[in-house]
Amino acid sequence: MDVEAINKKRMRKKKLRCSPMSLSFSASLPSDAHAIFADTVCAVKYSDDPFEDFRASIVEMIREVGVRDWKEMEELVYCYVVLNSSEIHGFIEDAFMSLCSCF
Repeated sequence: MDVEAINKKRMRKKKLRCSPMSLSFSASLPSDAHAIFADTVCAVKYSDDPFEDFRASIVEMIREVGVRDWKEMEELVYCYVVLNSSEIHGFIEDAFMSLCSCF
């Protein structure tokens, strides 16, 4: 890889890092979230790869909380969407869709 290609790659990463698309704006769970998620912790995360980070987070939630059926999966989707800005909902959707074959 030549110097120009490396510099372009660095610039793209820098732009993504400074972009609202690289952030997860998390807060507290919505008040209407069901009991299965009541003890979960929300965190703010800066990400160079929002799709992979959301996917990993979703898998972790499924395992740790024990999501057992589609209704609980829908509740999990709801929590992610409510907690994050609309600019990154596409990453959340793609991450969930990539895991749908598991259910």
